[in-house]
Amino acid sequence: MIDLIVKGGIFMYPIIFCSIIALAVFLERLWVLRRSHIIPQEFIQNVEELIKKQKIPDAIFLCQSDLSSIARVFLAGLKNTRRGMWLVKEAIEDRGGREAAILEKNVGILSTIANLTPLLGLLGTVSGMIKTFKAISIQGIGNPAPLAGGIAEALITTATGLCVAIPVLVCYRFLKDKAGRLVFEMEENSLKVIEIMENYNKIK
Repeated sequence: MIDLIVKGGIFMYPIIFCSIIALAVFLERLWVLRRSHIIPQEFIQNVEELIKKQKIPDAIFLCQSDLSSIARVFLAGLKNTRRGMWLVKEAIEDRGGREAAILEKNVGILSTIANLTPLLGLLGTVSGMIKTFKAISIQGIGNPAPLAGGIAEALITTATGLCVAIPVLVCYRFLKDKAGRLVFEMEENSLKVIEIMENYNKIK
């Protein structure tokens, strides 16, 4: 491995650095985007039951004591219950948008790395070919040994760039879709809570 890095030239180092960053971002987002951390079903059911029983203060307290994303969305709406459903919907929509942005935080870094690493590999290819042609101009093509270093650098950096970019792109799409599904489910649960609150106001 170390021998390949050395043969790949200077552009191998930023490619490897990008791969480390990508792995760190992927693992961090994988941990953050846990369903139990974003939309715990038991919590949602408890909040819905409290709203149905017209126990809004208890529902607010429950949301304040929960660390999930959906709890913050519910809390924003519940705090505005006495101010009218229009403000409840606006507060939930506003907080939901912010939570969606939090869920997608840093995911774009993977897209950038997936696009950047092949370009770094291409730079390594160009650098290797320049060394190859320089060797040819100095020593001719009779002795292939001086050409090997430049050709190796060109091939290794290209292959490494692609080997990093392809899985990173897959990870990006996976996390993007996962975040999108969670945001959609948060919206669905928020709409359900709004509907329950509207019924509560009518009863009240």
